[in-house]
Amino acid sequence: MLRLKTRSQFQAVLAGERVASTTHFVLHRNVLPDMRRAAAGSGEPPSDKPAGPGPDTVWLGAMVPKRWARRAVTRNAIKRQIYSVSSEVEFDVPGAAHVVRLRSGFDRKLFVSAVSDPLKIQIRQELVRLFGSIKPAGTLARKSPQAGA
Repeated sequence: MLRLKTRSQFQAVLAGERVASTTHFVLHRNVLPDMRRAAAGSGEPPSDKPAGPGPDTVWLGAMVPKRWARRAVTRNAIKRQIYSVSSEVEFDVPGAAHVVRLRSGFDRKLFVSAVSDPLKIQIRQELVRLFGSIKPAGTLARKSPQAGA
């Protein structure tokens, strides 16, 4: 799994469909051909090659705006949780790009500290629900611990 890095990559994915949402997060998905167009629009010459290592590559990006998480330490902790939880799921759609976007802030009265264990637990539980509630297109499947045995 590769990470989205450029603004045009994020914009291409956000132009795609919303496949799941929770109270604080939204999961967007778009297929790789749109990623090629986004790379072509950024001044690079158009190419038939995907904007990355291969057509079966899964891309992931995390958007955590300052509007919803004021402190940098909180934004970084949320991004770490997004990438950590996403590494535990298997994406069944090859060549798709995904963006997890924070759409509302966590109550600072409940989570006084910028990074606390209760906040991390809350974020992780919500991200697990997010990845588990994908639209019926069947784009995600959980990795089974017995699959390797």
